[in-house]
Amino acid sequence: MTESPNGHDDSADETAATAAPATAAEHCERGERIDETDEAESTHPPRSYLLGATSAGFGTVALGLLVMSPLLPAIIDDLSITPFQAGAGLSIMWGLNALGQYLGGRVSDVLGRHPVLVFGLLGLVAGVLVVTVSATFLGYLVGVAFLGLFSGTYPATGFTHLSELYAGEQGKAFGIYTSFWDIGGGLSAGLATVALATGNWRLAFPPIIVLAVAVALVLHSWRDEPYNIERVQFDFRATVSRALVGPEQKLLVLSFCLFMLTWQGAVSFLPTFLQVEKGLPAGIAASAFASLFVIGMLVKPVSGNLGDRFGRLRAALCSVAIGTVGLLALSIVQSTAWILVGVAIFAVGLMSFTPPMLAYVMARLPDANAGGDIGGFRTVYMGVGSVGPAYVGLLADVATYGVAFAGLMLALLASAATILVAFRY
Repeated sequence: MTESPNGHDDSADETAATAAPATAAEHCERGERIDETDEAESTHPPRSYLLGATSAGFGTVALGLLVMSPLLPAIIDDLSITPFQAGAGLSIMWGLNALGQYLGGRVSDVLGRHPVLVFGLLGLVAGVLVVTVSATFLGYLVGVAFLGLFSGTYPATGFTHLSELYAGEQGKAFGIYTSFWDIGGGLSAGLATVALATGNWRLAFPPIIVLAVAVALVLHSWRDEPYNIERVQFDFRATVSRALVGPEQKLLVLSFCLFMLTWQGAVSFLPTFLQVEKGLPAGIAASAFASLFVIGMLVKPVSGNLGDRFGRLRAALCSVAIGTVGLLALSIVQSTAWILVGVAIFAVGLMSFTPPMLAYVMARLPDANAGGDIGGFRTVYMGVGSVGPAYVGLLADVATYGVAFAGLMLALLASAATILVAFRY
């Protein structure tokens, strides 16, 4: 996907003046964004509606996945498992979610974006149902495995869909799209708080099921391609080869891997860390967890726009630097007020990284395999990142949560260093 300097194809406008209006699907095939004049004459919803619906689905996926973190202390007690077992379950969930990124992206290249988006939401429902009825550690593992794999088909497909609709403005679109992830994260803390107040952590899941079905119905009604069943060929090796072509791309993958290791490990255990290591009450810990995503809602659109205007690698580097400062503060301060300040600084850095960095990567991928390539790219770095919860759980068992979080800070510093080296290319 190459970008014109101003993100707009003037020759396409001249052709449109004399030709029949193009459909949304035709625009997507050519990698052009849909102009407002086309939207007015097309039978398809305006691209802003598609952005909203696709983003709402992404937020629902976040809600289903991230609600597990604030529920983790209750799950550990209810199922009588260790922190390492709980962390291993989340690592399985995030690892299979990473695999689903490639599978969903590649299938969407062949069958279309909307069918995969709908499937991802319905698969999320199936996974949540299994978790809801689980009463043993094995049931918990099966449930989070289904939840991770099926919901994983959604995110990369959504990124590709919006990249096609907003060619030249991917940073802006990704900022809005990923901010809905943070809306889902914030709501997950609220759902968990209400469920835990009733004494039954499973009550957090029925609202997620209702929301996922509702968004799936909207996306189904707005689809611009029929549902087809075709054979899909998967060549993960070729996809990874494209994702890792050249020294710069390899460095970007490494940076993403180190960043996601921190993201998965810190976010999965932040409420537990704040309660066990810092002595905060469960309510304050849940509020601090929710603040990550409230801040993310605010900073992600801003970081995406700043990346489009001033350089995406520069914006990503600033994000990692801020996140490192926040995690350092969080590790050494003891008073409740300063702990919350540390969480806020950490959130600014953690949540502003993805929009500019992913827009930078996607602008360099070939159009023909965009869904599979970005899915493969995300599979690699999210697969490595999925080790984060198991790492934190293991160190919490043999040492302390503080030691585990110090290691995550080193991973962030290494991520910043790889970005600095990437500037050479």
